[in-house]
Amino acid sequence: MNNTLIIEHLATLLTVFGILALIVAVIVQTIKELPGLKDVPTSLVALIVSEIITILGVLCWCDYHVIIIVWYYVFGAVIAGFFVYMIATGGWDKLNAIWQRTRYKNQKDKDTKET
Repeated sequence: MNNTLIIEHLATLLTVFGILALIVAVIVQTIKELPGLKDVPTSLVALIVSEIITILGVLCWCDYHVIIIVWYYVFGAVIAGFFVYMIATGGWDKLNAIWQRTRYKNQKDKDTKET
């Protein structure tokens, strides 16, 4: 297999993971305040949504390309769903932590922290 082809497939895979994570984040932010889901932890909702979206995505991709669905496609989709979950939940927390550490703090904020 050609190195260029490998790079193209990896770029496509990363793009798909990013799009799936964005879809999961938007859906979770939308449905987490529904009456039945207020008591359920947001992480659990994100995990379930990411698994459903990833499995449906793989099944739709197989249907679009007229590929016979075999068990390891579904198993791979479940594994990929965990990656999508980690990207959708952990990525924003880490980005926020970096922002909080590196954001501009004026003198008033510094004086408040010292006391």
